[in-house]
Amino acid sequence: MPADITGTTIIEETDGSKQFRFQPGPVFANLVLADEINRASPKTQSAMLEAMQEKQVTVGNNTYQLEKPFFVLATQNPIEMEGTFPLPEAQLDRFLLKIFMEYPSFDDELKIMDRYTGNSEPQALRVITKEEILTLQQLCRDIPISDDLKKEAVKLVLTTRSWEGVQYGASPRASIGLILTSKARAFLLGRNYVSAEDLHVMSYPILRHRIILSFESERKGLTPDQVITEILKEMKI
Repeated sequence: MPADITGTTIIEETDGSKQFRFQPGPVFANLVLADEINRASPKTQSAMLEAMQEKQVTVGNNTYQLEKPFFVLATQNPIEMEGTFPLPEAQLDRFLLKIFMEYPSFDDELKIMDRYTGNSEPQALRVITKEEILTLQQLCRDIPISDDLKKEAVKLVLTTRSWEGVQYGASPRASIGLILTSKARAFLLGRNYVSAEDLHVMSYPILRHRIILSFESERKGLTPDQVITEILKEMKI
C-alpha cells in the first residue's frame, strides 16, 4: 500500500487524551532502495512520484518535506516478469539514469565468495556525510559548459522525438539530466569543463528509459541503445 512507503497518521494516547501523530514511512531517508520495484502495485509505485519529483510527501491534508540529500535507487529483474507491473512512462522519467548491471568479474566474484563463505564480518564504514554530498552536488553544478554543447544536448533530445522507429521520444527532463550528469562526469574525472565525450557517454543511461520504440522497431529487435548509437553517429557527437 502507498502508506507503507510514505507513512501514515496514527492515534496516540497520552495522559488520557488522544491525538493524531504522523508516523513517517521508509521514504523519509537520504537513500531509498526500492528492490524489484516492478513487483509493487501501481498505487504503491505512484506513491513515489511526488517524493521523487517534489521532494515532499502529502498525507491527508498535510505536506511533509523530505530531508536533503534524497536519492531513490530502484532495481528490476529483467528475467522473471510474471506478476510484475511495468513502470509507467511518467514514473520512468523521474529516474535520472538507467544503468545495466553486468555479472561481476572473476576477481570480484572471488571476493564475493570469500566474503560470504568465511568467518569475517565486514563492517560498513561511513565514508561521507550528508553535508559533504550537498557540497559536491553544488560543485558539480558550478562546472561550466559551453553554449554549443548545451545546444547539442537539446538537439540530441529533440531528435529522439522525430526519429523513425521511435513512438515517443525523451522529455525535457532528459536535456536537464544530460547536462547535470555530464557535469558530474567531468567533475569525477578531475576536469573543470564539460566535453563532447561527456555528452556521448551519458546519453545512454539518460535516454534509454525515456525512448519508447514503435511496435515495428520492437518486432525487428531494435533496442533504445541502438537508436541512441545511430543518433549520435548522425550528429557526430
